[in-house]
Amino acid sequence: MKKNAILVLMFCVSLCSCKENDNAKTRSIDVVGSAEQEVLPDRILIGITLQEYMKDANKKVDILVVEAQLQKAMADAGLPKEDLAIGSIYGEQTWWRKKKPTNFLESKTYLLSVPNLAKIDGILNRIDQRAITGTNINSYDYSKMEELRKEVKIKALQVAKAKAEYLLKGIDESLGEALEVHEIEVEPYNRFQQMESNVMPYATNAVPVLQESTVASQKIKVRYEVKASFKIK
Repeated sequence: MKKNAILVLMFCVSLCSCKENDNAKTRSIDVVGSAEQEVLPDRILIGITLQEYMKDANKKVDILVVEAQLQKAMADAGLPKEDLAIGSIYGEQTWWRKKKPTNFLESKTYLLSVPNLAKIDGILNRIDQRAITGTNINSYDYSKMEELRKEVKIKALQVAKAKAEYLLKGIDESLGEALEVHEIEVEPYNRFQQMESNVMPYATNAVPVLQESTVASQKIKVRYEVKASFKIK
C-alpha cells in the first residue's frame, strides 16, 4: 500500500512538472521582421538583332559585314569577344517591287554580355543602322547574389529580434533565446526586363565617337521576411 502511494505521488509530481514546462513554453513572443536592399546589376545581357539588307536593287550587304562592325565596336569599347554569342538565326525572302522573291535576307540575334549600360549606345552607333532591326535587355543579374541574400536574411532576423525586444520592454519583460525561425515566402527578385534601346542614326561613311551613357540601369531589389519566436524570460 505504501509503495502504491509513493508511485501515485511520483506521478503527480511528474504531471505537475510537465504542466509547468508547457506553461513555460507558452511564454513566448512571435514577430515578423523584414529587410530589403537594392544593388546595380553587373551582368546585363543585351539582345542585338542584325539583318542583311539590300544596298540597292542588285547588291546585298552580307550578315558577316555587319557582324564585323559589331565585333570591331566591341573591341573599341574594350569588351572581349568572348562576351558575344549568337542567340538565334533566321531568314526571309523579300520582293523587289513587283518581281518574284530573289533575295534571301539572313538575320542573327546576338547576345552581348556587359557589366553596365554605359557603352551600349556607342557600340550600336558604330553599326550600320540599316542592319539593326531591334535591341533589348534580355536579362540582368548580380554576380554576388548569394552573399546578398544572406545579408538581407540576417538583417530581417535582426529586425525581428529588435522588434521583440522593444515590445517586451513596454510590458517590463525581457527577451530570451530564439525558439524558432521561419522564412516567409516573398516574390523573388526580378532578373528580367524588356527594354528598347535608343539608337541615333548616322551617315554610313561616318565613324562616331564612342560615347558613354550617364543613365544607370534599373536596380535589383532583394527582399526577405522571417518569422521568429523568442522565449520570454
